[in-house]
Amino acid sequence: MKTSKLQLKHIIELDCELNRVKDQDILLERILLEARKMVGADAGSIYIIEDNKLAINYSQNDTIQADLPPGQKLIYSLFKVEINTKSIAGYVAATGAVINIPDVYKTGKSAPYQYDSSYDKLSGYMNKSMLAIPLRTITGRIVGVIQVINATDKDGKIIPFTKDDELFVTHFADNAAMALERAQMTRAIILRMIRMAELRDPKETGMHVNRVAGYSVELYEAWARKHNISEKEVQRNRDILRMAAMLHDVGKVAISDAILKKPAKFTPEEFAIMKAHTWLGADLFKDSEQSEFDDMAMQIALTHHEKWNGDGYPGRMTGAGWRENASSPGRGLSGEEIPIWGRIVAVTDVYDALSSRRVYKESWPEEQVLSEIRKLSGTSFDPELVELFFEIMPMLKHVESRYHEIPD
Repeated sequence: MKTSKLQLKHIIELDCELNRVKDQDILLERILLEARKMVGADAGSIYIIEDNKLAINYSQNDTIQADLPPGQKLIYSLFKVEINTKSIAGYVAATGAVINIPDVYKTGKSAPYQYDSSYDKLSGYMNKSMLAIPLRTITGRIVGVIQVINATDKDGKIIPFTKDDELFVTHFADNAAMALERAQMTRAIILRMIRMAELRDPKETGMHVNRVAGYSVELYEAWARKHNISEKEVQRNRDILRMAAMLHDVGKVAISDAILKKPAKFTPEEFAIMKAHTWLGADLFKDSEQSEFDDMAMQIALTHHEKWNGDGYPGRMTGAGWRENASSPGRGLSGEEIPIWGRIVAVTDVYDALSSRRVYKESWPEEQVLSEIRKLSGTSFDPELVELFFEIMPMLKHVESRYHEIPD
């Protein structure tokens, strides 16, 4: 009973914490982590319904993670499963039932679902006990599935999940689904803003901004670890950065099509107009009662084209209003004068732009892209961030695979 009371208290505290997380990806990762902690699960996955299928969004495994070098994250397979009664997660999504299996390898043939052991063979990790819970909104709509795996006792021995575990994770999942619904609405609003920019500039696709945002979060985490930033601050900044980085080029909605869609090199006059997208975007978030999100989004929009050596733009914007002095800004910001958020997005935006195919260019070969990033270290980019960028390349490639472009 004592444990149950502690679990219930933890759920109540988590309700408030989850409601403070605004970004969908950050929230999903946190939901899975907290569900696992609640019932002592060694591993787990969280699925979201996308295009009438269940798409795995995050997977966590303490046993495998413990064998990785410090700071390295678990790389997991990305896949989708049909929403039907054949698989365990598909059955939960299709029926809304809670499935508690003491040993997945002893699932009887009479069960409507079967366990696919091929994932165990690929990962080298043996699943045994499993608890699968639907993520159900207040209206009853199922938006995903939480799957927690291998409950462990105090000695690390794998045990079945209990009825109390079912109760607590189900209650938690209901509250988490409501927070997720709000985060999905926030993501949808941001993507609508991106689609406005996409109508004007073919470079600004939803996949592009999601990749830039994902890369930026990974790069920030690596930088924060090196600078001993507290875990609480890291978690708060990850959430804000994930959304703010998506809007780095939102100011392009105010630039004319004649310039945005010009296939040839800009004239000096045209380039001067193009530079204005930085402060025009930042101006959208400049308010007398700015939130942390507004402040970070403003900094990123304004400074992600500044260069480490001071040769970037829009330059030092002074005075009461940017519009008044935008035609003749001061010298460019340099070094650590550029906010860390702008320095991070400067690297990730260029990396994705060079790596991606666009209507006016083919994607660069990966070796050429990485050579260019390295070459720009100390001139365009913060040298420390470039070194960290190469250290976290496996995670950047993982983000890329999650948000790959759909072929025309």
